[in-house]
Amino acid sequence: MSDFDLDGYFARVGYGGPTDASLATLQALHAAHPRTIPFENIDALMGVSVGLDVGSLQDKIFRQGRGGYCFEHNLIFMHALKALGFTVGGLAARVLWGQPDDAITARSHMLLRVELGGRTYIADVGFGGLTLTAPLLLEPGLEQQTPHETFRVVERGDHFFLQANIGGANIADNWRTLYRFDMSQAFEVDYRVASHFLSTHPSSHFLSTLVAALALPDRRYALRNNRLSTHHAGGRSEQREIATTAELADVLENQLAIVIPNRATFEARLKEKCIVET
Repeated sequence: MSDFDLDGYFARVGYGGPTDASLATLQALHAAHPRTIPFENIDALMGVSVGLDVGSLQDKIFRQGRGGYCFEHNLIFMHALKALGFTVGGLAARVLWGQPDDAITARSHMLLRVELGGRTYIADVGFGGLTLTAPLLLEPGLEQQTPHETFRVVERGDHFFLQANIGGANIADNWRTLYRFDMSQAFEVDYRVASHFLSTHPSSHFLSTLVAALALPDRRYALRNNRLSTHHAGGRSEQREIATTAELADVLENQLAIVIPNRATFEARLKEKCIVET
């Protein structure tokens, strides 16, 4: 990836650690990325085309200081890992959050497969309010603690299910499935098709719902329309209803570190979409 600006990526995520293709480097970058680059769908909400080529990704994420949704996050992360010498490829998942595990949904989410030291890891820096903050060993049934929640991968047939323990303790009822995936390699063209649908089709929730998230070391922020959830380390959570477009824009900029390209136009779109009435 000679056209990838690795130094620009390091500057964006505030990374100055080792640059060898090791598990320690992978873990450090996987923690740094979601605490500095927010998840957000402002472009899709505003009707702006989402570019997935490396030039568009670098311009938006590095030079404009923006965030993005799953394809943008995981593609830029994959470019960085490849530039460091990691063996990494793309996978595609069917999102099951809030749905039964046997639901048939589109392959609308991107995650990464990393081969390291004879073992397979999955990495995912772009799943909104439950974005992984550490890579996971692809070992079914193993409960793995990250800097935030505990996760596990469950194997059923030829598919894997990524699950999070949302209760913060190993209680069976607290496990929730995020998505299911298999090991079939996906490519940028696959992501472009899925991204085009998610950013343009009237049925896509990204066109009608504002979604944003940031994973700080001691908390997660997860915003859906005008409701901000703060999940603190240790399990305490709180919710806040945001009353005005100006206040919502302030929250995005000041708490979630999101650069709003044109604030006046953005606030008008929030009212148009009835995300905030005033």
